[in-house]
Amino acid sequence: MRRRQLLAPLLAAPLVGVAGCSWLQDVDHTGPDAPVASALARPTPIAWVLSSGGPRGFAHVGVLKALHEIGLRPDLVVGASIGSMVGCLFALGMPMGDIEQLAMDFSTLAVVRPHWRPGGGSEKLTGEGMVGFVNNLMNHQKLEHLPTPMAVVAMQQASRQIVAFTTGNAGVAVQASCAIEGTLAPVRIRGLPYVDPDLGAPMPVRLARALGAQRVLAVDVSAHEHKAPAGSEHFRAGDLRKRALTEPDTRAATFTLHPEFSYYVNMSQEFRRSVIRAGYEQTLAQAVSLQALFARQ
Repeated sequence: MRRRQLLAPLLAAPLVGVAGCSWLQDVDHTGPDAPVASALARPTPIAWVLSSGGPRGFAHVGVLKALHEIGLRPDLVVGASIGSMVGCLFALGMPMGDIEQLAMDFSTLAVVRPHWRPGGGSEKLTGEGMVGFVNNLMNHQKLEHLPTPMAVVAMQQASRQIVAFTTGNAGVAVQASCAIEGTLAPVRIRGLPYVDPDLGAPMPVRLARALGAQRVLAVDVSAHEHKAPAGSEHFRAGDLRKRALTEPDTRAATFTLHPEFSYYVNMSQEFRRSVIRAGYEQTLAQAVSLQALFARQ
């Protein structure tokens, strides 16, 4: 398969090189292929849940690579934010080597565009380019047609309701799941604006249970806040907020993988390699326990 760029997390950092792009207005996705939170077509007893996490999401690639090597397979993949993008590629059946190379090649400028909203709005950017980017990678397959069922998790901005899109346009669903509130414009689907679920359900294990999963492997790529280095106090509130949100889902999971790597993150090649390696090696180290819990019965 030809190597392409993988969607990495969309950052709040200043972007360069977008001056030549046209300003994009909001689109309301109302067509027949707009994402829908539909009931799954078949039972999904084993689910893998991939959390949100910004650049930490590179760890998902290493974790999935290790799980593949030790012979485990899910009946359902549930992804939040960056976890939705990596999850869609895995559910598609893309070879892990290709997913890893895409992770190393990605540039944020592949999907981010300037944004203009009539009447104003705080977001100056949109992930509009993600729709075509994701759908091209997935050969324009709809969510319901993927070999492994996939639930892309987003949050209704007004009601704060967590929604799992399981049918329809994968690119639109992933754009909604990655629409970082206050940074990227919400994605309007059938009249309702959707955003990244990070502020509501960053690791939606209980949602996977509600979809029918009996055993859930959760992958938490959030920081290990109790090991935060000196000088990181500025980020403490955010770390604790996220831990409060993930703890109930950790308790609801059959097993949680929480790879450990550097507290501070960036988009360098060195960082990507180290995070993928951490996810891979730390998952392999728990292979016996994972096989005992998630092997087919």
